[in-house]
Amino acid sequence: MTASSHTSRAHSFNAAAAQYAAHRPSYPPALFDAIEELSGRTLAGARVVDVGAGTGIATALLHDRGAEVLAVEPGGGMAEQFRRVHPELPIVRGDGNDLPLLTDSVDFVTYAQSWHWTDTARAVPEALRVLRPGGSLVLWWNTHALDIPWIAGQVDRIAQHFKDHGAKPAAEVKDTRPRSLLADPTGRLDFAHRVVRWSRRLPLDAHLANIGSHSIFLVAGEEHTGVFLTEERRILQEVFPDGTVEETYDVELLVATAA
Repeated sequence: MTASSHTSRAHSFNAAAAQYAAHRPSYPPALFDAIEELSGRTLAGARVVDVGAGTGIATALLHDRGAEVLAVEPGGGMAEQFRRVHPELPIVRGDGNDLPLLTDSVDFVTYAQSWHWTDTARAVPEALRVLRPGGSLVLWWNTHALDIPWIAGQVDRIAQHFKDHGAKPAAEVKDTRPRSLLADPTGRLDFAHRVVRWSRRLPLDAHLANIGSHSIFLVAGEEHTGVFLTEERRILQEVFPDGTVEETYDVELLVATAA
């Protein structure tokens, strides 16, 4: 992916912020249990900065665990939707490459689905700068459960239809390199790794709206995306004749504690 296409995909969410907020999956309680276990401290009472907060899905869950959380979001559309949905939670504009925070000021720096939009050469030292000694950088992603046939099939269909936009088939989605190396190519951070599986059931329309909120769909254009979604609806109606889709995710979690 070129730098310009990466930037276009990163900014594409601003135009679809409401769709993103309404249909993107959340995260299970077991994820936050794992964060506390791997970091060695509870979220309750901790100062947390949630970077690339988007519409606030993770920020709200961190708040519900008792954290004192500040959201940081670079996109105007996403930040506006965040304020609309979570008016009680603080949010500032900024990004992980240049955090608008004091040195040694937080216990956790979290990235939910957003670390891959940063420049790790800048984001790693920035996270370490704002973390207090013993604080943790926490990264996680909802990823496709590719051992489930219909999910792997959908990933392959997306790859075929959006091949000119960088989509990858199921066989290439799971990178064989350690997730920690992908998160920090320099190897400066010592990440603990955990995978948390969970699922949710939702109407077919909501499932299609969810996948349609991903950046590769947003930059491809309405006509190209619409052709795919129409055919995908036909295929999934045969797989889920009652109209309810069960989406299954493997949350990839990385936790690195600052010295």
